[in-house]
Amino acid sequence: MHISLDGFVAGPNGEMDWIKFDQELFDHVESRISQGDTALYGRVTFQMMENYWPTAADKPNATKHDIEHAKWYSKAHKVVLSKTMNDAGLSNTTIISENLRDRINEIKHQSGADILLFGSPTATHSLIQQNLIDGYWLFVNPIILGRGIPLFADIKEKINLNLLSTRPFACGVTELNYMVDRK
Repeated sequence: MHISLDGFVAGPNGEMDWIKFDQELFDHVESRISQGDTALYGRVTFQMMENYWPTAADKPNATKHDIEHAKWYSKAHKVVLSKTMNDAGLSNTTIISENLRDRINEIKHQSGADILLFGSPTATHSLIQQNLIDGYWLFVNPIILGRGIPLFADIKEKINLNLLSTRPFACGVTELNYMVDRK
């Protein structure tokens, strides 16, 4: 998830025009994403993804990133946290509208690769509050927004983390990869 230095994942109105990226970062993310087979989204992010990725590779100006990610997106199982959507007409998609803890734990215990949460600050807040996130893969952008949508909101208890890796990118973004310490 992209985050500002002061902890915001979007501006006050959901703006994300401050996020920096380049081919080096895209290649790194694509390498990591290819290790997962399940994408978890909130409703708003899922709808944005569904409006773009199914046809992204077919566009005449499709980038290498667009082509590779569209291919992964079409194969990945999508899990959407939403109280208003239903899965009618959606292939390879599961909607979770209730019993979040039980449903996420069921998915975690199925065979398969990593479950990757994309964007979705509201969904992230719900997962954090129920202690359902096992790790944080953050891309700290070289900007202080001052206000916006925070990544960490309404945290009830401290969450201990173990740093797995860091990596700076030429565009100024720094990757921080943490595992939740459940001890």
